[in-house]
Amino acid sequence: MLVADRKRKENIAEYIIHMYQTEDLLRAYHFDIEDLRKNVIDHLPAEDRQAALQWYSDLARHMQEQGLEKGGHLAETQEQVKKLYGLHEQLLKSDQQYRQTYSKTAVHIRNSMDASGGTITNPVQAALNGVYGYLLLKLNGKTIDQEIMPAVNAFGDLLSYLSFRWREREH
Repeated sequence: MLVADRKRKENIAEYIIHMYQTEDLLRAYHFDIEDLRKNVIDHLPAEDRQAALQWYSDLARHMQEQGLEKGGHLAETQEQVKKLYGLHEQLLKSDQQYRQTYSKTAVHIRNSMDASGGTITNPVQAALNGVYGYLLLKLNGKTIDQEIMPAVNAFGDLLSYLSFRWREREH
């Protein structure tokens, strides 16, 4: 089973972030699947290589069809974000524990949305972007300003709870 398939079943927020990473990986390789095969896919277990090659090839084609060569996210992935936002809206109305978790995160979400200059209006997207941005900093060996850690941790808590409730509803 591919990592993305496993993440999609186990933790929807991790799946979305994994898809964002994969989109950036394909862009970094300029959608050159042969180069990606040599440097990434060939390092996977032999039994996973063919499925991974097909998966990356399909994603690359979808991204190019959707004009995502320079930036943006696959429509299919963003549809999952919208569904997660729908769950967020439901839980705000019906789940006291979620409301408490969200209230601890709300100031960080507002700050993130304000910093986006209005391009991000979805609080779930703001939390996903915050965690993904943190992961990018770590992957690139950048120094992590400890002042951002309360926001990153709050985003992680919110996304973990949302993913937990998502998994409950899916099974």
